[in-house]
Amino acid sequence: MQIEPTIPTPQGRPLANDPLKAQAVELEAFLFAEMLRVSGTGVPSPTGASDSQFDSFLRREQALAVSRSGQTGLAEAIYRALRDAAGEAAAR
Repeated sequence: MQIEPTIPTPQGRPLANDPLKAQAVELEAFLFAEMLRVSGTGVPSPTGASDSQFDSFLRREQALAVSRSGQTGLAEAIYRALRDAAGEAAAR
């Protein structure tokens, strides 16, 4: 028996292999990771460089955790906008 990982939505429903929703979660995570990078959060590296070689991995995982939690609702809003736009394009 293989267990499929699911990404919860704010309503607690699993992602259910919806590629559009997965992309919305990825976009939200990317935006959060960039906000973390620009804000300069984290511990400065001992060499004085602005980023250590692993800082981007940490930011990415933190951003994914926030995005997958569904607490901000941003991925859900992005998903709905993309879904509606795709529906309008299909109707044409």
